[in-house]
Amino acid sequence: MEPRLDGSPDNRYKANPFIWVIPLILSGIGILMITSTTSPTSFLYTGTPFQMGIKQLQWLGIAMLGMFFVYSVPVRIWYRFSGPLLILMWLLAWLPLVPGVGETIGGARRWIRLPGLGVSLQPGELLCLAVALHLAKLLSRGAERDPLKSFVNTVILVVLAVLPLLVQPDLGTTILIFTVSMGMYVEKVGWRYPVIAGGVLGGVIFPLLILLEPYRMRRVTAFLDPWADPLNKGFQAIQGLIAFANGGLWGSGLGHGFQKLNYLPAAYTDFIYAAVGEELGLIGTLCILGLFGFWIMQTRASYFRTEDPFKSSLIWGISLTVLLPLVINVAGVTKMIPLTGMPLPFISYGGTSLVTMWSRVGLMLRLEKDSWLEEGENG
Repeated sequence: MEPRLDGSPDNRYKANPFIWVIPLILSGIGILMITSTTSPTSFLYTGTPFQMGIKQLQWLGIAMLGMFFVYSVPVRIWYRFSGPLLILMWLLAWLPLVPGVGETIGGARRWIRLPGLGVSLQPGELLCLAVALHLAKLLSRGAERDPLKSFVNTVILVVLAVLPLLVQPDLGTTILIFTVSMGMYVEKVGWRYPVIAGGVLGGVIFPLLILLEPYRMRRVTAFLDPWADPLNKGFQAIQGLIAFANGGLWGSGLGHGFQKLNYLPAAYTDFIYAAVGEELGLIGTLCILGLFGFWIMQTRASYFRTEDPFKSSLIWGISLTVLLPLVINVAGVTKMIPLTGMPLPFISYGGTSLVTMWSRVGLMLRLEKDSWLEEGENG
């Protein structure tokens, strides 16, 4: 830290602008792509091609307010109330299953319709962040002294947390919570037990979960051979690949994509990365990955600068809750893994996802600020 001219330490906090500027750029790209991919249908039903883009812009304003709120709360408050917050989010995750409260979309009851507002809330997004927050607290209490007990506690937390998600069903968020939790455990203790648990889940439990739901089996078969049923099971995967092929290196140009004309389902939500590939080309998709990579580098710097066990674990967990959805979405759209319905962070259309992602940014900024001030006090 730079000293002042009088020799005293400069304790004025200077936020790393890249922590919030990069998400703002990504959100801006998302609004442009949402507007582009929905302009034909928006014009047909509302008379303006900008309807969905304007809605996402409004959500961005709400998300920014959420970021400032989270940033204004001291880290010690988040630490103290992580348990009650997790319980609240867990109870909220059950609400989509209540008749008259939950909303069914695509055969799953994952959303809560907010009366009078015309919008839906997906509690699973909030639950994932609450799990990372409370798990950081548990793991910071000397987890390395008793690795087995700590791992058992982590598994119990994960199993209880994902119960409402399995009933909805929401296997994608279930996998995300499990992977984030194992990643946070590895950061504090090591690989041994997570590797064993991953083998059991990957070899036994997840295959059973897939077999129990016909729509999951359809996704697996579409992943293995989408051309076996190109007009039904494999339609979405094939159209996504066609979008990338149409885009080539430089893309067809913003607003000039053809796949959005009822060819590519979910072009403005889960498959928005394919829409980017068509209209902005390989260069556009690589720029998005580069922005995410640079953001992770900034959070990595904050992680290594933080000495407090809880704060460092939480920074690690927050980074995973952004990085893993990115990997899952991109891998699914590019046919590297079966589709899971995971939105692309900061870019896909959706208010809940955008608000929770920006809440992560606010919490990250708060953690960085507290670490900066502690660094000044200690030296």
